[in-house]
Amino acid sequence: MSPERTRLTTAQPPALEIDNLSVSYGGMRALTEVNLTVPDGAVVALLGPNGAGKSTTLRAISGLVRSDSGRIRVHGVRVDNRPAHAVARLGVCHVPEGRGIFPSLSVQENLEMVSYTVTGEVDAVTGARQLFPVLGQRLKQLAGSLSGGEQQMLSLARALLARPRLIMVDEISMGLAPIIVQQLFDALRERAQSGMSILLVEQYVDAALDLADFVYVLDKGRVVDVGEPADVREGGLVSAYLGS
Repeated sequence: MSPERTRLTTAQPPALEIDNLSVSYGGMRALTEVNLTVPDGAVVALLGPNGAGKSTTLRAISGLVRSDSGRIRVHGVRVDNRPAHAVARLGVCHVPEGRGIFPSLSVQENLEMVSYTVTGEVDAVTGARQLFPVLGQRLKQLAGSLSGGEQQMLSLARALLARPRLIMVDEISMGLAPIIVQQLFDALRERAQSGMSILLVEQYVDAALDLADFVYVLDKGRVVDVGEPADVREGGLVSAYLGS
């Protein structure tokens, strides 16, 4: 656990608590009695093979899919089966798999939309330049014409600059070159060190374990192990559930 990370876990309720969450799609069970906690100010990695239910977990938290049973609390407030806009108003930001941008708007217009989601003034353009300098060179360009890595930078910048209390990031590295992945994880690490709560779904296992304080491993819709990153590496769970 990073020693310089700001911690409020003793004074604040967890950023996220999931108790016995079950979700089905068309009669098929996707999650079965999942329990998961993101302590306030911590980074939790949710790992597992394709189809394990990782993205479904994030979608249930953010209100994009309904749960069959169980409880979801964000900073002590129940949100299970609330509409997505109500969950977002509690400070939850979901960066979905793929590119969470408006492709027909310019980069600057995408960034300026952050001001509609936060209280108080925010200079999203300057903030984005600081996070990812290349975006400052693309302000007038249509977001949909950016490279895949630049689109992911724009998506993450929008999310981070919205000042969420909990950010959930789904497969941010998918299809990107390692140098781009490193820049994205550097931005997440900077926010983590300032105390932002993060739930991270990621197939780039080494990067996820380097960033995380705690790790949950999902397989076939169930939590099969929980621990700290060193435990997961030493216990062989990475190779057992994710491949060597």
